[in-house]
Amino acid sequence: MQRLYRNCYAMDRKCYEEYGLTEDLLMEHAAEGMARAIRERFAAGASVLIAAGPGNNGADGITLARLLQGSFSPRLFLPLGVKSPMAKLQLERARKVGVPTVEEIEEAEIVVDALFGAGLSRPLSEEIAGIVESLDALEGFKLACDIPTGLDESGWPSPTAFRADLTVTMGALKEALYLDAAKEYVGEIRCVDLGVERMLYEEESSVRLLEAADFLPPLRSDRPAGHKGTFGHAAVFCGEKEGAGIIAASAAARFGAGLTTLVIHEQVRAPTFLMTATTVPPKATALAIGMGLGDYFESELLEKEVVDSPLPIVLDADAFNKPELLQILHQQNRKIVVTPHPAEFTRLWRILMKEELDVETVQRDRFGLARRFSARFPHVVLLLKGANPIIAHLGELFVNPLGTPALAKGGSGDVLSGLIAALLAQGYEALDAAIQGSLALALAARHYKGADYSMLPTDLIDNLKYLNEE
Repeated sequence: MQRLYRNCYAMDRKCYEEYGLTEDLLMEHAAEGMARAIRERFAAGASVLIAAGPGNNGADGITLARLLQGSFSPRLFLPLGVKSPMAKLQLERARKVGVPTVEEIEEAEIVVDALFGAGLSRPLSEEIAGIVESLDALEGFKLACDIPTGLDESGWPSPTAFRADLTVTMGALKEALYLDAAKEYVGEIRCVDLGVERMLYEEESSVRLLEAADFLPPLRSDRPAGHKGTFGHAAVFCGEKEGAGIIAASAAARFGAGLTTLVIHEQVRAPTFLMTATTVPPKATALAIGMGLGDYFESELLEKEVVDSPLPIVLDADAFNKPELLQILHQQNRKIVVTPHPAEFTRLWRILMKEELDVETVQRDRFGLARRFSARFPHVVLLLKGANPIIAHLGELFVNPLGTPALAKGGSGDVLSGLIAALLAQGYEALDAAIQGSLALALAARHYKGADYSMLPTDLIDNLKYLNEE
């Protein structure tokens, strides 16, 4: 896991005040990080167009031009001139080594956006938006300095933003780079040091970025004498849209639950490896409810079998339409995971917080709302779905950036609920179950060999058997 931060201002000050580093020295390291990324990808002599802004983000770009001069062919485009003292100093240095400037945007093999960095707090002007669109239209490899121009300090496009193939961010990773809306703009993300190792630069953070190496598949080798009961019994409610419940239960069975039962209202065509029952089995060790639930089950049954149960539980989808099920979130001594997508989160929020939200508000403030939810329900694990799902618990956030566009299809969320239910059934803590289930879903999607549009939930379930190879 890596740490994420809202901004790096305090850590930059630490470099100045505690380590005796200067702004100039930090800038040299930032530019060298971008230069290194270019040298790794392109042969000497490649043309580089650097669009530099008037402030210190522009100064980073101007410094990059100086570092590339001689081995590459850099050109500086300065549409707003230079204003900050460091930008003026770096431009003077760049001119002394012969870096040329251009008055118009030109084609280049590498296009660098160093117009505005992480401090952007207002929408782009019409002029700058036009420049960004012109840069985007170029055919070269796109590199953004720190954060693509047009993404505000939260990561929201305003409304135009530079579309990078690679974002080289400085010092530490920023939350803004991992907002869902930023994902189509940032490309690959690389963090570079600013004169000291990141362990010295970074401070404590309550936000973590998950990596593939954090995935730990369920193992049975540590319990060689185990039997099916050893590995838990997941009970998955199968409602009006029975396919959703069957998908979730199939995922639970594939992901290690020793037994999996579909709790049904009427007869369904279940796979032969799933059991069915009209009530929760007495030896069940975890529940999952909401996937395609509809109105099949009467309130009395839900009260008895779900609300009054002490079993660990996953709540998803239609569960967020039922205030009686949301009573569960007030139960302090129970393992609870909720897995809403943004529209479901608005319904959950309205019932629990008595506030109206729309989906855009959720997407603009995913980190802030996840923090607020966790503060109100610290014992509950929230998994807010999206391009970069956020998992919140006890004030800590965990972001999973590993998902692919293939997951944008009905049934993926049902698989996720089944994965988490399987881990809860096996005795995992709620937070661990949510993290590992989310990672498993993303990695299963990455194992898919076909076109993104063609992947089915059953492909995800099938790919789970390969994850112990990670």
